Amino acid sequence: MKHIGIVACSAEGAALCYRTICVESQQLLGEHRHPEISMHTHPLADYMAHIRSANWAGVAALLLSSARKLAAIGAQFAICPDNTIHQAFDLVAPASPISWLHTADSVGMEAQARGFQKVGITGTEYLMTGPVYPEALRRFNIVCQVPEEPDQKRINEIIFKELTNGLFTEESRLYFNTVVQKMKDTGCNGVVLGCTEVPLLVDPDDCPLPTLDSTRLLARSAIRESLR
Repeated sequence: MKHIGIVACSAEGAALCYRTICVESQQLLGEHRHPEISMHTHPLADYMAHIRSANWAGVAALLLSSARKLAAIGAQFAICPDNTIHQAFDLVAPASPISWLHTADSVGMEAQARGFQKVGITGTEYLMTGPVYPEALRRFNIVCQVPEEPDQKRINEIIFKELTNGLFTEESRLYFNTVVQKMKDTGCNGVVLGCTEVPLLVDPDDCPLPTLDSTRLLARSAIRESLR
């Protein structure tokens, strides 16, 4: 099995990705067995200093720093369970000592397999207004839609003030459902949970649209790559 390197950014999302790999690997490999996994993260504050100033080269430098450290201890490929910083992916992949999986590709493959033609995108304000999902899903002939601007700002606030700090409230869950219902009303037939913490808040059984859980989909792609 290939050694998986996790380049973490925010704690809750990285922890969910790690747990998913460990738990779901057992379905294929047997009780308590999973691929070797290593994780490295720079402080989220360091990433945010660059993201707020749209310094994607600075974001890429942090990602590459983590990738080099993971490669040095044996990781054979890398994943990053953070959607927003994939905006620096094209700066990272060519310079990385190990290969990477792209989280939006994992989402796109699942969306295509489930027959979705138009999906709503939720996540940080930087993600919802950025190119990561429009560029990736275009390759799968899938159209993206983002929430209205006031909803973008409220979602962004929930993510950074609550979810990244491990706070998951019923009020915020219901707000997400309201936003997803609006996207359903305008023709979306699926919704991307495009912040790694959002799957910890949104209940797929209660959500107005079928969900695409970017964190768990990336983790499953990592399991498949490890076993390839």
